[in-house]
Amino acid sequence: MPAQRNIALTVHELEKGEFYWVLMEAVAGTPGDASHVYEPLEAAHEPYASYSNALVAGVAVMRRLFGPDGNPGSL
Repeated sequence: MPAQRNIALTVHELEKGEFYWVLMEAVAGTPGDASHVYEPLEAAHEPYASYSNALVAGVAVMRRLFGPDGNPGSL
């Protein structure tokens, strides 16, 4: 069974009315430190007109990458 990955999906409004989804993955931090450090994994190249459209598009990319059951697909 593949190791679980800590993936976060966020949406940023970089310009007024331009929303981008970003997938980030937790990276190993300092031992004993409970905080998470994330680095970008994949991001939208073109903006979406609304937060919700960008969020749905980001979820679709997560499903493509990791499958509907969370199993890794092809990166």
